Amino acid sequence: MTGLVMNARMYAVTPEVEAAWRGVLERVTAEAGLAFEYLPYPAPQPLEDLWRRPDLGCAFMCGFPVALRLADVRPLAAPIPSLDWAGGRAVYRSDLIVRREASFRTLADTYGGVAGWTVEHSQSGFNAFRHRLLRDRSAGRPSLFREVRGHLVTARRILDGVADGSIDVGPLDAYWHALLARHRPELTRPVRVLESTPPTTAPAFVAGPALPDEAAARLAAAFAQASSRPWFPPFGETLLLSGFAPVRREDYAVTLAWDEEARAAGYPVPA
Repeated sequence: MTGLVMNARMYAVTPEVEAAWRGVLERVTAEAGLAFEYLPYPAPQPLEDLWRRPDLGCAFMCGFPVALRLADVRPLAAPIPSLDWAGGRAVYRSDLIVRREASFRTLADTYGGVAGWTVEHSQSGFNAFRHRLLRDRSAGRPSLFREVRGHLVTARRILDGVADGSIDVGPLDAYWHALLARHRPELTRPVRVLESTPPTTAPAFVAGPALPDEAAARLAAAFAQASSRPWFPPFGETLLLSGFAPVRREDYAVTLAWDEEARAAGYPVPA
């Protein structure tokens, strides 16, 4: 099948890393008997527009918008990071970062300062952060921060904001963070992790509605088998990737539960 596009923008942290993702996608789609065009889609173009493209064949999508049904997609497979905290599972978490030289030793030390978040449909950049903050919020202290800078859109803007001191604390997708630390360590060196949130199912490669069910099933199977292929190890090393696990929309239900808990508590956004 031709005429559809593929993309790995969410974890394309450097040109080298994006080239590796493109290589994986080209091989996986070929094994599934498909021929998609790789579509460059750099930030800050809205990911929502990518996910809703009528010609979407395959792209990364965060689990929270999958659960929210922000686009008509089918989850196919999620990456298994080759990182100790992943434990061989297709999971990720949010690293709550501060400047390396800052005096903060606990997350509570940042309260009264300035926090940042990315977009309201992000699990790693919004929902997980809000869920963690909720347990420290109280009727007597409904707001934890002096100022919150939202709608920063990308993880890179969180990282840069913490590094330059314009925000005191913010959430980073821990897999994104690890990839950047591996390939551009000078960018992550100015920050450190205070704590990390509980893991949830990692973002998935999803298929758009233009891809027939039978072709989507072949593509999901090709992702699941990728780590056993002789071409995989060099890509796995570059991408800190052990392989892929099958996923369903139901695997992201916890993100909705966290959202409902915060809204029921009158805490729609981090504050």
